[in-house]
Amino acid sequence: MDGKKRIYDEKEITKRNGLKMLLLSIIGLALSIGIMVYGIYIAADRKAVWGSLPITVGAIGMIVFCIFFAGLKAVDPNEALVLTLFGDYYGTIKREGYYWVNPFVSAVNPTYKSALEAVTVAVSGPQPKAPSESVQTALGRKISLKTMTLNNEKQKVNDSLGNPIIVGSIVIWKVVNPTKAVFEVDNFMTFLSIQCDSAMRNIARLYPYDDMQEEDTETEKTLRGSSQEVADELKNDLQKRVEAAGIEIIDVRITTLAYAPEIAASMLQRQQATAIIAARKKIVEGAVGMVEMALNQLSEDGIVMLDEERKAAMVSNLLVVLCGNKDAQPVVNSGSIY
Repeated sequence: MDGKKRIYDEKEITKRNGLKMLLLSIIGLALSIGIMVYGIYIAADRKAVWGSLPITVGAIGMIVFCIFFAGLKAVDPNEALVLTLFGDYYGTIKREGYYWVNPFVSAVNPTYKSALEAVTVAVSGPQPKAPSESVQTALGRKISLKTMTLNNEKQKVNDSLGNPIIVGSIVIWKVVNPTKAVFEVDNFMTFLSIQCDSAMRNIARLYPYDDMQEEDTETEKTLRGSSQEVADELKNDLQKRVEAAGIEIIDVRITTLAYAPEIAASMLQRQQATAIIAARKKIVEGAVGMVEMALNQLSEDGIVMLDEERKAAMVSNLLVVLCGNKDAQPVVNSGSIY
């Protein structure tokens, strides 16, 4: 229970005493070398029986001050070091500077080993299936606190109607608690990628790809028509999933959204049919307006007086001309219309 508490209660190391300890180590090492040389010099005189004491003191001093050099740690801006001492949490360095810590501490970065393995495979064998920025940012024991990008690979998921779709996303994120990122999960980069896949499946199944109804299209959210709302929900869901790993999700955007190949052709036909019906509806509405305008104009100007039967025939002819796919063939009537 105490160990769990130490992990959550991050202990930050802020004392920047690296330059002082560097100077002290250099002076101590120089003095140790001088004492050792002096002991060797007086030991050469057989009458000096105590010459071995300075040699021993100088050798011990050299070993001690050489060990002191191992405690010097340099941290760049937006980087952190999580340190352990013989398996126990020692502290975290989160601010840039030159520090001196216990020489026996070791920095922990769970992505370091996986990054080296990925580089080894890339050099000696096939390229990894999904290389990420961990190969570039995790080649050391330090934890990067910079804003990073996860380009999540395309994956096949089902929408709320059960249609298979292809979705890809991009995640902008950063580590805000390096202690949690190191101790709470095995590999925080792999953990983030897996949780992103899970969150994408969870959100995609709540919405249809597109509105299949012809009416009230604005009342239902869809993956295609409500991309901002879907991205916000995806961000909130992903943030809850990675909270324990000390990761902050800055932004999430859907980069790829399409029907799966097995239904893409059918859905394309449906979209084309919808477009044709909408176009026909517009044409009919315009044709009816033009016919109405023509009848009113003829009646108001008194050009010709038509009975109901002739009006019906005229309306039929005008609608055929205006709504037809091909140009109408003119027919000249040389006789009387009555």
